[in-house]
Amino acid sequence: MSYDHERTFSSDFKRFFLRGLVVLLPSVLTLWIVVMAYQFVDKNIAEPINRGIRLALNNASRYPGPLADQFNATELELNAEIARLAIDRNMVASRERVREELQRQFADPTRDELPQITEDQINAAIADRTNVQRAFNREAIRAEIRRTNIREWWDARWYMNLIGLMVAIVAVYTAGRLLGGYFGRKIYARLEKLLTTLPIFKQLYPSVKQVVDFLFSDEQPMKFNRVVVTEYPRKGIWSVGFLTGPTMKSIASKSGDAVTIFIPSSPTPFTGYTITVPREEVLEIPISVDEAIRFAVSGGVLIPDHQSLEELKSDPVRVLEGQRKTADASAGVKVPSSDELGGSDGEVRENSEKDQDRKAD
Repeated sequence: MSYDHERTFSSDFKRFFLRGLVVLLPSVLTLWIVVMAYQFVDKNIAEPINRGIRLALNNASRYPGPLADQFNATELELNAEIARLAIDRNMVASRERVREELQRQFADPTRDELPQITEDQINAAIADRTNVQRAFNREAIRAEIRRTNIREWWDARWYMNLIGLMVAIVAVYTAGRLLGGYFGRKIYARLEKLLTTLPIFKQLYPSVKQVVDFLFSDEQPMKFNRVVVTEYPRKGIWSVGFLTGPTMKSIASKSGDAVTIFIPSSPTPFTGYTITVPREEVLEIPISVDEAIRFAVSGGVLIPDHQSLEELKSDPVRVLEGQRKTADASAGVKVPSSDELGGSDGEVRENSEKDQDRKAD
């Protein structure tokens, strides 16, 4: 039976809105993941290194030279900062009161108008008063202004934030080169032996090292490029997994030739189950690891094109129904259609209910 649905604004809006989500959401999510990853690396790796570089610039600018001329505070900047602090702490009534005092001080008796007082003169007058009172440490304020100037100069150049990331990459590469040699391996072995004697550290370090070696070591590369299927968790249920390697010796002595498989969970494939099964119960399938992960994340919706069944793609309900009827027929069970039962689906349901009532009586 077919139904004619009238097209309304709400149905059209829903249809086009969902179509827009399908088109835009993958790009938006990909961009969001890239931005979040960059922000994480920038905050936790690059920024600490950048702070160290800015600290080195601050220390170097204390001495005469180009850096001192670039970042050190001038007397005008120093007086302005001292005046601001004095007013914030109510050490001076107001800038206008200081202006009036200076106008009376520099007034010319022969002229009627008062002299013009600049902001720099007001700042200098307030700074002189606080210097007499020894209210502020001028060198500490000068150092704070220098740090502020360095930070403003750094923030005005966005590419400076990449220095920390570049330094981290070069440092890791250099460490790999140094520790890859004979003397480097000796030093690293001694350091590793020392770390395994420290409390708490000795419980965590060996496990973390094994995981890191498994993922990144080039001496024992991770053989995680074979996708297999096996009947798990019971016979008749096929699960897609990754062949990780041979099993442990104790298991092999009992089960014979066996392999270890990681079965990912949906929709989070980084969690799952590690199982050991006989090698003859494992079938390798010709799909990549990425395709298998997409299959797990989507709950089996995203099937590789070269593995999809065309008839199942066109009408999965009809195909599964046909397979069920074929199985029932092979088992000797006749599945009558609604026409054979003499009526529509509603009539069939009604007749079935009457039969049940008759049996109950």
